[in-house]
Amino acid sequence: MNLLQACVLGIVQGLTEFLPISSSAHLVLVPWLLEWHFEPQAAFVFDVLVQDGTLLAVIAYFWRDLVGLARAALEGVLRRRPFDDPQARLAWLLLLASLPAAAAGLLFKDLVEAAFDSPAAVSSFLLITAALLLLGERYGRRLRELEALRPTDALWIGLAQALSLFPGISRSGATISAGLARGLGRPQAARFSFLMSIPVMIGAGAVALNDLADAPGLSSLLPALIAGTVAAAITGYLAIHWLLGYLVRRPLTLFAGYCAIVGLAGLALVLIRG
Repeated sequence: MNLLQACVLGIVQGLTEFLPISSSAHLVLVPWLLEWHFEPQAAFVFDVLVQDGTLLAVIAYFWRDLVGLARAALEGVLRRRPFDDPQARLAWLLLLASLPAAAAGLLFKDLVEAAFDSPAAVSSFLLITAALLLLGERYGRRLRELEALRPTDALWIGLAQALSLFPGISRSGATISAGLARGLGRPQAARFSFLMSIPVMIGAGAVALNDLADAPGLSSLLPALIAGTVAAAITGYLAIHWLLGYLVRRPLTLFAGYCAIVGLAGLALVLIRG
């Protein structure tokens, strides 16, 4: 992987991690369409570690929220009343929502990695993302604020995040749709989605670091990893800002249509290429 390829894939990661169109799908389909061929283990490690760029983006964008949540949670523990403050309660719900994906990542790691090698599977999962977005828009009531979330709501959204481990099922798309299904407004569902991505990204990066230690030609891979991470961080920050503004007044149907078109086109190309 050269620096140009790494920058292109970093930009793709940054734009599509937070837009509900599946970053993992685009990291599979873009090299496939451009006929870029990478060593499988190195490509998988790059795909996971480049998420560190989008992790930096979401931390930078929400750092005030994160400081407030951490402070409220700590003060609640010290007072032995961890759930009284709304911010502290939200912090614990975010951690609870992260558990299903963490468990699924350990249980289905090999299955998820295998899906990254199948453009047909990725394209099919994109169609599932389109359906989730349409269902969220169709049946979401959008009447509740984050302070009204219950543990069952957090687990429901967490299960959607676990489903998004498979490439093609957008993490932000699945979790925002799940938030809509639990009655959140679009901006509130997106905020919860972005905040709950942080623990999962940290965990995925830690697992990939272990794989990185065994990756062949590590020294030659590092420049590409750095370039891709920087590109993902910049574009990821911009994507968060744009999407939060977009969702204040507009629905998710545009992204559903995009996922459906790309998914169908991918399946058609799989058939054409044999």
